[in-house]
Amino acid sequence: MTAVLNLHSATQTRPGDAQPTASPTAAAANAAAASFAALTENLSYLDAASIEQVRQAYRFADEAHLGQLRNSGEPYITHPIAVAAQCAAWKLDAQALMAALLHDAMEDCGVTKADLIDRFGAPVAELVDGLTKLDKLQFNTREENQAESFRKMLLAMARDVRVILIKLADRTHNMRTLSDMPRSKWGRISSETLEIYAPIALRLGLNKLYRELQDLCFTLIHPHRAEVLAKALRAARGNRKELLTRILDGIRDKLAHAGLRADVFGREKSLYSIFRKMKEKHLSFSQVLDIYGFRVVVDNVPTCYVALGALHALYKPVPGKFKDYIAIPKANGYQSLQSTLIGPYGTPVEVQIRTREMHYVAQEGVAAHWLYKDIDDSSADL
Repeated sequence: MTAVLNLHSATQTRPGDAQPTASPTAAAANAAAASFAALTENLSYLDAASIEQVRQAYRFADEAHLGQLRNSGEPYITHPIAVAAQCAAWKLDAQALMAALLHDAMEDCGVTKADLIDRFGAPVAELVDGLTKLDKLQFNTREENQAESFRKMLLAMARDVRVILIKLADRTHNMRTLSDMPRSKWGRISSETLEIYAPIALRLGLNKLYRELQDLCFTLIHPHRAEVLAKALRAARGNRKELLTRILDGIRDKLAHAGLRADVFGREKSLYSIFRKMKEKHLSFSQVLDIYGFRVVVDNVPTCYVALGALHALYKPVPGKFKDYIAIPKANGYQSLQSTLIGPYGTPVEVQIRTREMHYVAQEGVAAHWLYKDIDDSSADL
């Protein structure tokens, strides 16, 4: 604890991020406390003892970062809390949440690994140490083969997958708040995120995070193009509403008549995926949006195949456009039945059919291991 008591005057910070200043105002301190209170509301999956351990890590980190502000003017502790909140959304264990709260303590505040071992135990200290080592790696080239080598190095150095998950949560919050930093830093950090961290998220099956990182990078690297595409997408969404509703109602009615309980919803392409497809395939905006996508989420695997048969009876399937990723999952654990159908007016309709567990894994990838490990360890192995 001695190390923490001497940290109030700490000035070592990450460039462009934490800024030492006088003691935070009461309002700032209250804001940080309120943020932690919001975090605890998402920890109901942990037992009382684990929640108390997380609370102790928060108190340690709060004192270690006392007097530091982010570029937004918020207390620096709001960043570790946000990282921990993302990890809590993935239902990571208490050790991971503690490491998320402490992840900058060694690099920015002079806390040693021995201090963390003494206070929180070796497993938490190892996670924080792993994160600190990753932060020291520098990626200085944009060549694709070098980016791939760098990604492999990151994955190899992180012997515990929780290190990578915490690092991705850290990078995601930094990207969400990057506009608070000088504009001169946007391009480099966004490019690094797009070339290094987004592909790692995809490799781990974190598709939801992967799409968010891509869109965040796109809006910062090409703000004007992103704004134009977003405006066009909003307009197209309104123009396509009638056809979308017709297809959606048709799918729901067909499944209901087959006696199947299912959640059906449309899936919209992200801004970056639209931009990339337009650029790579030399397509117009309208051509990219000509394909309508829907997800069907059911209770179990047999129902997936029954639903597939029902939809093939509703709309004619396109030959060669069917994939069974349930029988043969992708390397990152993704499972779904995928089929392209010919909908009303000859409109291509892409359908993904999966169970609820598969849907969660498709969104959260390897992070879903913590939520479903007690349900079916064999399907959640890393």
